[in-house]
Amino acid sequence: MEVTGSYTFNAPAARVWEVFMDPETLGRCLPGVNSIQAVDDNVYQATVTIGVGPVRGSYNARVSLLDQDPPRSYRMRLEGNGPLGFVNGDALVNLEETDGVTVVTVRGDAQVGGAVARVGQRMMGSVAQTTMDRMMSCLRESL
Repeated sequence: MEVTGSYTFNAPAARVWEVFMDPETLGRCLPGVNSIQAVDDNVYQATVTIGVGPVRGSYNARVSLLDQDPPRSYRMRLEGNGPLGFVNGDALVNLEETDGVTVVTVRGDAQVGGAVARVGQRMMGSVAQTTMDRMMSCLRESL
């Protein structure tokens, strides 16, 4: 499943980068996150509750921020599993600043398996897009 988006932030790229790299802000802005803690440089362990349609479950997730080129780009990898299945994703995040305004583009791909995929297959794309939109809105407000 592919997820893409473009988001405008009224702040310089360096400031947007700081917000994106702050684990406390990420934990607050990622929908469904119950807890998040650093386990290594730019690697976080999180407990997340996610639902698609009538299927809702808790997942243990590992979030890694890789290939960083501050404040221009990084890759986010998500690996999660729980009693209802798994989710794995990889997204390239680019920040481009023009006159103090930063446009963030995201291109990602995710694989979902288990009960969540079987029950919510038709809804997963819209749920993923809505989740990313909510996260970016929260990050924007955090500036």
